[in-house]
Amino acid sequence: MDTASRNAPARRGAVRRFAASPRAVVSALVLGTIVVLVALAPVIAPHDPNTADLGRAFDPPEAGHPLGLDPAGRDVWSRLLHGGRFTLAGAAVAVAVALAAGVPAGLAAGYRGGWFDTLADWWFNLTMALPAMVVLLASRAVLGPTVWTLMVILGLLVAPSFFRLVRSTVAAMRGELYVDAARVFGLSDTRIMGRHVLVVVRAPIIIQTALVAGMAIGLQAGLEFLGIGSGDLPTWGAMLNEAFTNVHRDPLLMLWPGLALGLTSAALVLLASALRDVLEDRGAPAATGRRARSRATGGPAPSVSAEDRTALLSVRGLTIAYPHDDGSAKQVVNGIDLEVRRGEILGLVGESGSGKTQTAFSVLGLLPEGGRVEKGSVTVDGQQIVGAGERTLRRLRGSTVAYVPQEPMSNLDPAFTVGDHLTEPLRHKLGLSRARARERALELLRQVEISDAERVLASYPHQISGGMAQRVLIAGAVSCDPDLLVADEPTTALDVTVQAEILALLRSLRTERGMGVLLVTHDLGVVADVCDRVAVLREGRIVEHGSAERVLTAPEAPYTRDLLDAVLDNTPARGPWRPREEETR
Repeated sequence: MDTASRNAPARRGAVRRFAASPRAVVSALVLGTIVVLVALAPVIAPHDPNTADLGRAFDPPEAGHPLGLDPAGRDVWSRLLHGGRFTLAGAAVAVAVALAAGVPAGLAAGYRGGWFDTLADWWFNLTMALPAMVVLLASRAVLGPTVWTLMVILGLLVAPSFFRLVRSTVAAMRGELYVDAARVFGLSDTRIMGRHVLVVVRAPIIIQTALVAGMAIGLQAGLEFLGIGSGDLPTWGAMLNEAFTNVHRDPLLMLWPGLALGLTSAALVLLASALRDVLEDRGAPAATGRRARSRATGGPAPSVSAEDRTALLSVRGLTIAYPHDDGSAKQVVNGIDLEVRRGEILGLVGESGSGKTQTAFSVLGLLPEGGRVEKGSVTVDGQQIVGAGERTLRRLRGSTVAYVPQEPMSNLDPAFTVGDHLTEPLRHKLGLSRARARERALELLRQVEISDAERVLASYPHQISGGMAQRVLIAGAVSCDPDLLVADEPTTALDVTVQAEILALLRSLRTERGMGVLLVTHDLGVVADVCDRVAVLREGRIVEHGSAERVLTAPEAPYTRDLLDAVLDNTPARGPWRPREEETR
């Protein structure tokens, strides 16, 4: 299969992600409309932009003159369209020169280093030190007021921004093993930079291009507004200059060129940001809609059976994969089935790297960047999670499904108090007032058996213990009364005494609230203490599934027996410690 055939699915996926992003579509439509209008100005403009009729100066809009006439009796609509041609073309020239001068130099300097890196860095630093406006004014005095010349000079002046951006990124990754492997395979430096290195810097280049284009448009308009540009061309800046001079006579003349400049610059930045997200954020959730729901699995959204609707959590045939650069993918979860009912605690057990946390993240719709559900379904309270839009997932998180992470101290923002952490979801999700949210937060702290709730509520994370921080996270997780609680190693970072207290707390919350709990753990003691059923996961596959009593007392899978044999509870106790004889002498 050739390269074009391999890249075709990726291109189609990028187009689908672009079409599913409202920001991308709207900004592209706005910018595309502006570009088409100004490009077709000679065809659709009703009048010559330079034809003046002083007797009709400041005439209001009428048939044939939709925006009225300017101080010289020229058609404003025609001048707006023709002015956009020169304004946008000038910005395009500046961006093209900056890209041509900055990106190749940055790639070569960052990748090769050595004398070229030193010389290029010195030259671009010198260029960056020059005051752009002073250089442009001096260039105009020497070379004349031609807009194209000024934009070429502006492109050279802003090229260092591309150079430094690309150089720093490439220099940081040129020692990566995959770059060395490409060299071993005999690829030329040019191909390595174009194939492996340029992909790393494409996202910042896209954003920088939009910023430079907006700056070029603004700077060109500024020169024209000051009256030192190309006075013989109808540009948006020249229109602003004329409108400002007559602002007291007809203020509306300021609106049209200003609106054109603002819409163009905003659409550029938003479109660049959307393109960056489409190309780089491949693991992001799709927007709502039938086509968007099919993105995560590559096909139609999985249907929800009547049996799945009766379960609080139903996982069917779930397969999670992470793509490699060569187009292949590594499967970390392989076709697993799980089910959690109300009032039930299911333990998901396995060694590190078995896929437990990836499964938990898929239930929350929060797979790390790059991860995707290749097939299968995940339903929570009858709602399909796979392929659901971000709005749907935000609605479910907190109120239907909640999450308790491990390492409690690193999951609390040190800049905010415990009260801030607890009241924010209450006010955002439930719409409670500040006072009512505070009362509810105190109730939650007491419910998780924190006696001094007032003090803890006003404390920062560094002022409470790890066990208390875990209780705070559990209180936050249950604050909006979810039906399903996903607890990912909730006792790993705690001492034995606090572990027992947290597990007792989970049992009581399950009993009082009727919640279903998916407990991710590698500790079989925790499973024996709190779980009703257990699923044993190994290398992304479930090797055993059944009641906790049966699995722990009569395991069928060899891997489960190995896990039980690794528990040291039944080993003979060591005798009392005695110092070594040679140390007592």
